[in-house]
Amino acid sequence: MSSREELLKRAREAQKNAYAPYSNFQVGAALLSAGGKVYTGSNVENSSYGLSICAERAAVFKAVNDGERDFALLAVVASGQGYVFPCGACLQVLAEFSPEMKLIITDEKDHYKEYALQDMLPQIFSLGKQEE
Repeated sequence: MSSREELLKRAREAQKNAYAPYSNFQVGAALLSAGGKVYTGSNVENSSYGLSICAERAAVFKAVNDGERDFALLAVVASGQGYVFPCGACLQVLAEFSPEMKLIITDEKDHYKEYALQDMLPQIFSLGKQEE
């Protein structure tokens, strides 16, 4: 994957597959592995909201299922206005594998900002030894 714009394009393509009949809030994500492979995901809602899945976690779970464990960059696009950020659950799932990774967040006009995951989730939960 040669550019952030290409990763955003893949996220927009994935967004078209979103299943969001309840919120009408379609999200797409494109996850770049450290090895250069791209995994996409879209949100899938369920009438029992707790059974829904975010686009970011859908992409991560596809990648992990393929044997990937190290990620470099995630692009997130959504149908809402303004910049749309991943939820805390998605940030925690990403941090499980790649706390050093970067995230690209967009608005409805495809302007984007880049953040370090550690800046978005500074106190990552881990079963390992915690700092005091």
